Amino acid sequence: MMDDREAMAAALAEARLAGEAGEVPIGAVVVYNGAILARGQNRVLRDVDPTAHAEVVALRAAAAALGNYRLAGCTVHVSLEPCAMCAGAMIHARIDRLVYAVADPKSGACGSVLAVLNHPQLNHQMQVEQGILSEESAALLRGFFRERR
Repeated sequence: MMDDREAMAAALAEARLAGEAGEVPIGAVVVYNGAILARGQNRVLRDVDPTAHAEVVALRAAAAALGNYRLAGCTVHVSLEPCAMCAGAMIHARIDRLVYAVADPKSGACGSVLAVLNHPQLNHQMQVEQGILSEESAALLRGFFRERR
């Protein structure tokens, strides 16, 4: 049975791979029944696809693995707070739980800038936790952007 730290470490490994490929280093994993069901990393540049955020890539792979776009019973672990698009995708997928490492003060949609998740007028609510391996994720992002400047 995988715990949150192990799952977030796997998401950070995906983030590192994305960074090595020249993408913003964000990674995600979908956990189901205590094991990683799917992995994702930012692929917007490689796929020339504005929707290829780590979370969406992982959700697509998880849906394919389960044969269902509804991902009830799944937890998404992601290295950075999801944006509005990714938060919306998780709502539509009926994710049970979201765990993210570090808040995104520029486009976070889980409370930092917007509060897309758990809006009282939406028909799906999920548990949200943050801060697991936050220092590691923040350092990875800082290093990436420092090299770009």
